[in-house]
Amino acid sequence: MKIARFSHDDAIMYGIIDGSDLVVLAGDPLFAGYETTGDRVPLADAALLAPVIPRSKVVCVGKNYHDHAAEMGGVAPEEPLLFLKPNTSVIGPGDAIVRPALSERTEYEGELAVVIGKIAKNVKAADALDYVLGYTIGNDVTARDLQRKDGQWSRAKGFDTFCPLGPVIETDFDLTTASVETRVNGEVRQQAPLTDMIHSVPAIIEYASAVFTLLPGDVILTGTPAGVGTFDAGDTVEVEITGLGILRNVVRDAPRPS
Repeated sequence: MKIARFSHDDAIMYGIIDGSDLVVLAGDPLFAGYETTGDRVPLADAALLAPVIPRSKVVCVGKNYHDHAAEMGGVAPEEPLLFLKPNTSVIGPGDAIVRPALSERTEYEGELAVVIGKIAKNVKAADALDYVLGYTIGNDVTARDLQRKDGQWSRAKGFDTFCPLGPVIETDFDLTTASVETRVNGEVRQQAPLTDMIHSVPAIIEYASAVFTLLPGDVILTGTPAGVGTFDAGDTVEVEITGLGILRNVVRDAPRPS
């Protein structure tokens, strides 16, 4: 089942994709379930938004592919390397990634995103998938020069627009057969099967939920494969994951100080 958050006739709604239509839901499925209103909206008439706005946080995993850890100049961590993005960094499909004036090197990182469906604390890996609403696509945009300068990642990862999510949440997803691919202006920059992740989704949920409580709507970005690189204003960045669709965003520069 594909769940969308969308705007139509100046209203923000949730819906389930059914062919070329959206079956309108009575409310946010995280809290209102899947009750429908009886209305349908043609997909062509709807503007898809970020399918979820995390209530508290975006949990990210660094260096979760061996080849990416190597290209970043280090070995893969034995445990998940966690950091956070603020929910103000989230944008949706079609929105602009804004390169901040503070950075001279902004990079893409295409990733699988996991949407938490219910409160999770000290969850065991064997039970972890019971706490997942579904999956979507993320782009862990990074100001790489600031990451290296600061020695920690909060500023480099946390700018507004630095967490594109979308286009929809898929509740029935088999990551063992899926791959992630990132393209800039149609040129493939990253490509890897999701099975190349070092720490699995259940293992990440177990580890993260031992640190802090995961709330419904929280998002986990599971790491990026090798091939990270820069993009410029005017570029189009696409992240595609088998079965989840394509997350497409344009890039523009923030005004530079005069």
